[in-house]
Formats: sequence, C-alpha cells, structure tokens
Amino acid sequence: MSRRIDSLRWSALLLLGVAAFAGARTSDRSQPMNVEAGGSDCSVSDTGQCILTGDVHITQGTMVIRAGRAVIHRANGDIRRVQFTGSPVQLTQELDDGSKINARAQNVDYDMATDTVVFTGDALIDQPGRGNIAGGRIAYNMRSGQVQGTGEGKGRVKMQFVPKGAQQGSR
Repeated sequence: MSRRIDSLRWSALLLLGVAAFAGARTSDRSQPMNVEAGGSDCSVSDTGQCILTGDVHITQGTMVIRAGRAVIHRANGDIRRVQFTGSPVQLTQELDDGSKINARAQNVDYDMATDTVVFTGDALIDQPGRGNIAGGRIAYNMRSGQVQGTGEGKGRVKMQFVPKGAQQGSR
C-alpha cells in the first residue's frame, strides 16, 4: 500500500510540471490529481524511477493525460525527467483564457532541468480556433517560449495560423 501511495505522490509532482508546460489553467495546480494505471513499479528511495504502465490515465482539474506508460526519473528526491509513451500519448487542457489545447505524439519527454518538453512521433499541438503545429518532432522551451518543429524522415513541419478576426468567431 505504501508503494502505491509513494507512486501517486511522484506522479502528482510530475504532472505539476506537465501542467506548467501546457499553459495550464492556473487553478488546475490546486486541484486533486487522480492517477489510474494498470500497474506501478516505484522505488521508495530519493533516487530511482517510478514506472506506471497499462493505460495510464491522469486528470487534474481540466488537464487530462492518457499514455500507455509513464517513467518518472528522480535524483536526490527531485523529479528530473518524465517520459510518456503511448499509442499515442494524448494531453488536453483548458487554458486560463478559456481556450483549449490538445496535444498528441507517440512520445513526450519532459526535462525539468532545461524546462523543455519534446513531442516526437507524429506530433501535433492544436489550439482550436487559434492554430496548430504538426511534425515528427516538436520541442517547447518553457523558459523562452520558443517552439521548434522538424519533419520526420523526409516529412515536413506543418503549421496553421488562424487570423485574429476568425479566432473570436470560433470560440
């Protein structure tokens, strides 16, 4: 039982960082977090991994993440990196302004040391009514706000920008 509670604590800490990436609704961070998975294998030490497997489903306020697997890497008691894999990983969240963001990719890698989230494998980040970016790899640096996309193989990055006047009509 204590291993299950410990894994849920680490998962909660992990998702606070993911919520920050998504431009989260500020109130989401103070909401209870619910984590469900087919299984968990977590170290109780300050250094180690916590692995969640089997239809990982995480909700916190308006944020919903679905993945096949989540691996949380810790060092000295702090979460350093989180990797989600799935078929695909899906993230949805409402932002403070009421708009929504939907993201999906085969893999999502969040490096807390560099505040960078990298989506790979048929990645798509969509903000309905505002625009989207799709490609083989999309990297978002939370410190700088920089978003970089690259194609996959001979693929290309695809973006759509919705004119400001059209944005208001889509809400």
